[in-house]
Amino acid sequence: MTRFHSLRRCIVFVALAALPSLPAHAENKDMIQLQTQVQQLQDAIAKLQQTNDESFGMLKALIQQTADSVNTMSTTVNGLKLSMQNQQEAVSASNQQVSGQVQSLNDSIDELKARMARMEKALNAIQNQQQTTNAALSNLPQGGIPAGAAPSGPPQAAPNASPNQGTAPDNGTDNQPPSTSPSGPPPTNTQPSAGDMYRGAYADYISARYSLASSEFTDLIKAYPDDNLSGNGWYYLGEMQMRTHKPTLAIKDYDQVLTRYVDNAKVPAALLHKAQALIDTHQNEAAERELHSLIQRFPVSPEASQARAKLNAIRAQ
Repeated sequence: MTRFHSLRRCIVFVALAALPSLPAHAENKDMIQLQTQVQQLQDAIAKLQQTNDESFGMLKALIQQTADSVNTMSTTVNGLKLSMQNQQEAVSASNQQVSGQVQSLNDSIDELKARMARMEKALNAIQNQQQTTNAALSNLPQGGIPAGAAPSGPPQAAPNASPNQGTAPDNGTDNQPPSTSPSGPPPTNTQPSAGDMYRGAYADYISARYSLASSEFTDLIKAYPDDNLSGNGWYYLGEMQMRTHKPTLAIKDYDQVLTRYVDNAKVPAALLHKAQALIDTHQNEAAERELHSLIQRFPVSPEASQARAKLNAIRAQ
């Protein structure tokens, strides 16, 4: 019994000794495999981290390049915008210069027209005097002095005339020319012509004597309200109102040109400058209507180009 117990104890001891030896070997193998897998996983994580770092670096570089490109593009756009603005200002200044030259040319044409009108009037006066002279010569008697012969002395009596017929009678009309003979002074007109009044007023306007020029243009309009030069007078009255910072009064003067002298050469400029006066008085919608009317009526005029620039400026506000 004691031996059996001893043997049993030995068997249990051997079993117990052998029992841990078998699982330990399997556990070491699994541990090595697990460590290998862990190491592989760590390597994969390290590679993934390296890949992420490289991707992040590339993404950061791309973002920086994009930011640089955006900054460069913004600088380029700003430069183009400034260049376009400078070009627009240059074109506007050129258009204003051309407009001023066209206005000067129109003024010169108006002055030439006024001169031609005065020359025509003088020519008509000469023709009237010639007709009067011809009529007076045709009323002379058949026995009168031949044409082109000058008397050498006092007139002699006719052979069968009475003694008191040696000279022409004082109250006779047969041998006397009419009272409007060419030797008499022509009738004078105290009223100056529209051209003379306009030239004087325009000269004072050019010399910046606005008070005197305004009075002279007003006198021209009163004396010749239907003359086309009076339309020019209304236009320059509006110009002087604008130069003295009175846009509300200038609008009324420009309206006179636009409503009463529709064929006047100053109509495009009056439309353009009226629009500017409306802008100065914060009436942008009314100004846009005037500018559209100018472009529609005079599409190829220098004023139309300035009107388009003004419309763009209004829309950009």
